Amino acid sequence: MNIAEIKKTDIANGEGVRVSLFVSGCTRHCKNCFNAVAWDFSYGRPFDGAFEQEVMEALAPDYIAGLSLLGGDPFEPANQRGLLPFLKKVRARFPQKTIWCYTGYTFRDGGIAEPHASCEVTRELIACLDVLVDGPFVEELKDIRLKFRGSSNQRVIDVKRTLEQNKVVLYLT
Repeated sequence: MNIAEIKKTDIANGEGVRVSLFVSGCTRHCKNCFNAVAWDFSYGRPFDGAFEQEVMEALAPDYIAGLSLLGGDPFEPANQRGLLPFLKKVRARFPQKTIWCYTGYTFRDGGIAEPHASCEVTRELIACLDVLVDGPFVEELKDIRLKFRGSSNQRVIDVKRTLEQNKVVLYLT
């Protein structure tokens, strides 16, 4: 897995000041995507041990509310497999911090609706998240007044409550 970019103090991609990690690789190619350079799975730098440590250090300050995952797309199967071990470490070290994830895929029934985006770690990865912003960016539905999403078809999902209630529960901001 490669990383396209890291923002160590981001206020646009979730609540509070966050560390935002943009993974490389996306097969969706949404029209007018804000980060088309990250579609290429080989773009950026490898997510190795040194980079993982850099992210952990960036998450350490008390003023950091949590981690946000963007892309590319974190729910491309290759990215899921790379992210899961890392997210388990983040949860263990920073249990009080939230993890947000943005995907162009659609959440349904505890997993991802599109079969080609599901793999053996999908459900476990979802269970590591607090908030999932799902659905493709649709240029024709773009609305700059929306909080934490780019187009009105996208949902901001409270993952923990959704999994508990076995139905999609929107995150209230």
